[in-house]
Amino acid sequence: MNPPEARMPFGSAADQLTIQTPEQTEVDFAVAGIGSRFLAVAYDTLIQILVGLVVGIAGLFITAAAAPVARAGRIWVGAIFVIFYFLLYFGYYPFFEIMWNGQTPGKRKENIRVIKDSGRPLTPAESIGRNLMRIVDIMPVLYGVGILCAFLNKNNKRLGDLVVGSLVVRERSLQEMQPAWQSDFGAAVGGPAFLAAGGGLAPEDYALIDSFLSRRSSLDYNVRIRIAEGVLQRLRPKLNIAPDNSLSTEKILETLAHGRRATGNFS
Repeated sequence: MNPPEARMPFGSAADQLTIQTPEQTEVDFAVAGIGSRFLAVAYDTLIQILVGLVVGIAGLFITAAAAPVARAGRIWVGAIFVIFYFLLYFGYYPFFEIMWNGQTPGKRKENIRVIKDSGRPLTPAESIGRNLMRIVDIMPVLYGVGILCAFLNKNNKRLGDLVVGSLVVRERSLQEMQPAWQSDFGAAVGGPAFLAAGGGLAPEDYALIDSFLSRRSSLDYNVRIRIAEGVLQRLRPKLNIAPDNSLSTEKILETLAHGRRATGNFS
């Protein structure tokens, strides 16, 4: 199976990216700009500072109370706070990105999300690796390396994104995030004639197709193929089309869904 291919659509804006999956399905994403990413980081940093201040003030009281205690006890208290602040900064981002599927409070506020270059969610290991690179991205100050790196590549990626193959995109509604289905099947059987091929399908049949097409990207590849073939086999007795070995099962299902939309038949 070939790796996913990411390309810029011809004649589109620089912040628009089309990702082509191994199954030849194209999905359009709006790449998040440096400004929105910076605002998200600023909001997250503010949260970290406020939490750090609250814990720091509590730490002062604890340290004062521990003054009569042995010196070894105070060292342990200090070590705990060092670990806490390290986790607060470097654990904050992967924690939320793992829990909230690629979003932190700042990203959620700016309606952006981090995903894989393939359009799939980041794994926990990739999220941790991406955020550990902040150690370099924040240098020398205010994400200097990260901003410079984002300026030097077309998809506004900082160093951490380049290392793990991630991408920050703008949130969209489910309708806007639907794959840009492209199929020549309709033309192959005569265009309008194919639109009539699905005339025998009931609304629940189209609902079954839409359910599969909207969920397929989250399925294991082999499971995805089996489900697609099962859906088509269930619908084939109602379809007025001849078998075509040159087209994948998913392409046929895509074209049926596209034909339904093209005719405005949503009943």
